[in-house]
Amino acid sequence: MKTITARTAVGRRVGWWYTAALLCCLGLTPAWAAQPLTLIYSGNLDGELEPCGCSDEGNFGGIKRRATLLAQLRQQQPQLVVVSAGGLLSSEGPGDRLKSEYILKGYKMLAVDAVGVQWRDLAYGPDFIASAGLPWVLSNARDDHGKAFAAQRYLRRGQQFIAFFSWLDPAASPLRQMRGEHSLVTESAAGLQAALQQSHQAGHLTVLATDLPAEQVAEQLGLGAVDILIERAGYEVYAEPRQLGKTLVLKPGSRGMRLGRLDLELQAGRIQHWQHQVLPMPASMPDAPQLQAWYEEYNARVKAEYLQRVERRKLEESGQSPFVGEEACQSCHKAQYQVWSQSQHATAYEDLEGVNKAFDPACIQCHTVGFNQPGGFFDINVTGHLMGVQCESCHGAGRAHVDSVGKKALPNAAWPKQKVCAQCHTQPHSPGFDLSTYWPKIAH
Repeated sequence: MKTITARTAVGRRVGWWYTAALLCCLGLTPAWAAQPLTLIYSGNLDGELEPCGCSDEGNFGGIKRRATLLAQLRQQQPQLVVVSAGGLLSSEGPGDRLKSEYILKGYKMLAVDAVGVQWRDLAYGPDFIASAGLPWVLSNARDDHGKAFAAQRYLRRGQQFIAFFSWLDPAASPLRQMRGEHSLVTESAAGLQAALQQSHQAGHLTVLATDLPAEQVAEQLGLGAVDILIERAGYEVYAEPRQLGKTLVLKPGSRGMRLGRLDLELQAGRIQHWQHQVLPMPASMPDAPQLQAWYEEYNARVKAEYLQRVERRKLEESGQSPFVGEEACQSCHKAQYQVWSQSQHATAYEDLEGVNKAFDPACIQCHTVGFNQPGGFFDINVTGHLMGVQCESCHGAGRAHVDSVGKKALPNAAWPKQKVCAQCHTQPHSPGFDLSTYWPKIAH
C-alpha cells in the first residue's frame, strides 16, 4: 500500500510538471508555479544629484552612476522592477531649486517604474514635480490633485502584477501651520486600505512606500494587505529586510549612494522566498554617457547663476571687508603660515577648478573664506585673496584682530578643535573625519 501511494504521488508530481511545462510552452504560467521577480528599490535621494568627491568613503552614488548600474541590471534581467520611495529633492540651500530641476530631468532618464511622493518633494509646490513626467504615486491625494499623481501603479511582469502605493502622512504636512491652506492629502486612510485589500485579494504583489517607520504604518493603516513595505530611509546605509507579521519591511539608505536588490519567488502573488543584496555605486563605476549632455547643461546653469550672484554682490559690497586674507596673517604667524602653505587647505580652491566645481555654491562654501558672508569670497577676480581654506576659514574673520595688533581675539578663539573642523568636515562631505588623524596634517 505504501508503494502504491508513493508511486501515485510520483505520478501526480510528474503530471504537475508536465502540465506546467506545457503551459510554459504556450506562453502561460500556472498560478501555483513559483514565479521569479527582481525588485530594485531606493529611498531618499535628499537632493544629491552627485556625490561629494572630497573623500573616498563618501564618493558613492549619483544619478550618472545609477544610470550605468540600472543599464547593467536590465541587460541581465529585462523584466526587473525599479521603484523609489521618493524624497528626491532638497530645499535647504540657495542652489537647491535649480539642482532639483535637474534631479527630476535626470531621474526621468532612468526610466523608473514608480516613484512615491514625500513632503520634501513638494517644497516647490505640486506643479513643480508633476510637470517632470515621472511616474509619481500618491495614494491618499485629494481629489483635486488626482490628475497630478496616480493613486497606484500596476506593473506587469509575465503573469505577475505588482501594485505600487505611496502613503503621505497627513500629520506631517507643512501646510497644517499655514492658515487658510488645505492639505494636499486626505485625512482618512479608508480609501488606501480598500485599494490595498482589493489588490491583495486579486493576487497582486502589493508594495507600499512611506516616510514613516513600519510600526507607525502598522498602527495607522494596518499591514494585512501589504506584502512589501518600504519604510522611512536610514542614513546612507541600507538595513537588512525584516519581517513584521506577514509583511517584508525594507529600509533603504539615503543620499542615493546605493541601491537595494530583492530577488523574489512568488506563488499566487505571495512571497515564498527572498534574497537581498545592497548594490554600491563607487567611483570605479563609470558615468552613463547618455547623461553627459544633461550634466554639462546643469553645470552651465549653475555657473550662469553663480556669475549673476557675483554681479549682484559687486553692486552690494561697500566698505571694508572683515576678512583680511592669509598674507596679513603671515606677518605675525610665520611658522603657522608655513605649515598651512604646505597643506591641502592651501590648494582647496584649485581642487575645485580641477573638477569643474569652482562655480558650485555647495562646494565653494568650504573651499574659500567667508563665502556667502558680507565681505567674504564671491569671485576669483575680485576676492582672489580669499581663495582656499585659509586661517580665517577656521578661526573667523581677522580684520579686528589685525587692526588691534592682536589685542582683540579672533571670533573662534575659544572654540575646541572639533568644533572648528566641523564647520566643513561634516558627515555628508567628510564621513571618515577623525580629529586624531586629520589634525597632525595641519598641526600648528
